[in-house]
Amino acid sequence: MVKKIIQDFFQNINEALQNPVLLKSKDPNSSLFIKPNNWKELLDLSTLEEALDETIHKDLAVTKAIQKSQNYLLSLQNKDGYWCGELIVNTTIPSDYVFLFRLLGIKEPDKERKLLKHVLNNQLDDGGWNVYPNGPAEINATIKAYTTLKICGHPPNSPHMKKARKWILKRGGLDAANTFTKIYLALIGQFPWKKIPAIPSFIMLLPTWFYFNIYEISSWSRGILIPLIIIYAKKPFFQISETQDIQELKIDTEEHFYDERAVNVNKSMATWRHFFLAANTLFKFLEKVTSKFNDNFALKRAEKWILQHQEHSDGLVAIFPAMVNAILSFKALGYSNHHPAIQKELHELEKLEVDLGDSMRMQPCFSPVWDTAICSIALAESGLKRDHPSLVNACNWLVSKEVKIRGDWQIKRPHIPTAGWAFEFENQFYPDIDDTAMVILALRRIALKDITGETAREQAILRSLNWLLAMQGRDGGWAAFDVDNNKEIFTQVPFADHNALLDTSCADITARVLETLGSLGYDLSYPEIQRAVSYLKNQQEKDGSWYGRWGVNYVYGTWQVLRGLEHIGENMQKHYIQAAANWLKLCQNQDGGWGETCASYDDLTFKGMGLSTPSQTAWAVMGLISSGHLMTTEVTNGIQYLIQNQTQDGSWIEDQATGTGFPRVFYLIYTMYKDYFPLLALSTYHIMVQKALLSDQITSS
Repeated sequence: MVKKIIQDFFQNINEALQNPVLLKSKDPNSSLFIKPNNWKELLDLSTLEEALDETIHKDLAVTKAIQKSQNYLLSLQNKDGYWCGELIVNTTIPSDYVFLFRLLGIKEPDKERKLLKHVLNNQLDDGGWNVYPNGPAEINATIKAYTTLKICGHPPNSPHMKKARKWILKRGGLDAANTFTKIYLALIGQFPWKKIPAIPSFIMLLPTWFYFNIYEISSWSRGILIPLIIIYAKKPFFQISETQDIQELKIDTEEHFYDERAVNVNKSMATWRHFFLAANTLFKFLEKVTSKFNDNFALKRAEKWILQHQEHSDGLVAIFPAMVNAILSFKALGYSNHHPAIQKELHELEKLEVDLGDSMRMQPCFSPVWDTAICSIALAESGLKRDHPSLVNACNWLVSKEVKIRGDWQIKRPHIPTAGWAFEFENQFYPDIDDTAMVILALRRIALKDITGETAREQAILRSLNWLLAMQGRDGGWAAFDVDNNKEIFTQVPFADHNALLDTSCADITARVLETLGSLGYDLSYPEIQRAVSYLKNQQEKDGSWYGRWGVNYVYGTWQVLRGLEHIGENMQKHYIQAAANWLKLCQNQDGGWGETCASYDDLTFKGMGLSTPSQTAWAVMGLISSGHLMTTEVTNGIQYLIQNQTQDGSWIEDQATGTGFPRVFYLIYTMYKDYFPLLALSTYHIMVQKALLSDQITSS
């Protein structure tokens, strides 16, 4: 059925491009893939904002803030048409980068000194290192920092090392680390391989129809784990001196691996936990008798997979951890440092360096597609001419970045034509739903006068719309990269203790897709939209909020859901929506802003609580406006917070992590969130106030 729907859809694309009213499909059940009847009218850009500006008195403080923000964002645009802000993360990445230098024997003394200075600059008073600003110290970040400093010659009795060691020992020593950290330690002989959970290489040989295979884990874990399959099987050893070892961090000497997650396993998963723990023992035995088989079959397949996925990408999976693991897997296979595969990864890693003068930090990846899409939306919504050269250049750049090759998503959606956008400059195997939805939103807001460019843009939107719709999960929601990647039992696999093995549907991405579909004319009359709304209702918390998977946290999720529901025509006065709006109101800080700490992922008592930030304030304001609370004290105070905290150059200051990589594990400061989301909030407020005033004038006349 789906195949037939898609075939019918693409047979009519050329005709649809010429006809403002798309002919109805012959299949009555194929409404999902039919463009709305008013497609052409929706594509034509409205000049409502400009007309309103001429007839209604403007809030001068708001318009001044908008203009300053516009000018600031325009000044940041790259000459090629894109925006790309730095992604700031914790010290695990620079620690790992220096660690890699030492394993490979790379001599970069100045770079190493700067990276270590950045690590030391971020040590907490208690001796540990955290994974988000103002957060508590975390065991893996602290062990990695200590290990790297030690092998780089920092004396164990120096004050900063003594404090770190005391903190680590108090929390369980090396055994308290997760599997990925333990593997890095095993590479230098500081943790026994026999105490590390097995990563069986036969995973590479399991067919895609089998209940568990490599495509049943998240795309990012796939890129990290497949190199580890080679590393675990080969168990390479990199020699360090006795003065560099970290045996002082050992506590437990028993012949088992430490698994802190086993302490708190819910009852429904307890049986699977015991099953996988028993299976781990079996895997340990099998690896002793199947090493030759591994070399001949499974490891060769893993090697081939990595080499293939290096192509058309800014490094393996275009993220730092996968690139490092790829290099280490190649070394385990006997590659020299000069091998092209290793050189490619090293070259891509070097691009992620951020030289701060006397120190250096690392980015986990780049975010140009994401930043460009949101910048374009914010600028277009703020009243910038829709055919402004900056927007046209951004549009052309985004169209040029459409994915052109078939990626891992095709395993579960083999008949869907290639389309979509990735997060990074190049990551062709991994377009994602969130970026694709946001790019479509951006492209529809830009006016192109060139017929060739207009046609290319329209065709890109149609291809990606088709891909986006086809990636809806059975539960009615959308995930980030994959579809139906939700087998929770695999979170109990012993080596999956990094809390990121699955890519399940989530409320924030599902709502983003609804926002996009609503902007294209889809509404509640479509069955698939109804399924998505049902999914969102099922995901709502008792207090009215929604969990934020990719942004911190409930403020992010709640805002995005409210915005998505508004765009597809939901009745925003319904009780469940007003419950969400009331929750947002309750979370507002005394200064008029909103904030939420990453601690809310660990402890629900921190839900909706934290120092006010520009980005989270913008989300809350837009959420309240979407739910019909435009003319309220809460929204007015939120707008005033944004205006009063804007700097002279038109930007805002934000030093908290409001982006989520992996909850409880990895967070990000998107350095452009603080600027384009406030602009979008101010613009949304400005437009809606003018519409309300105009409506009042029309009514009174």
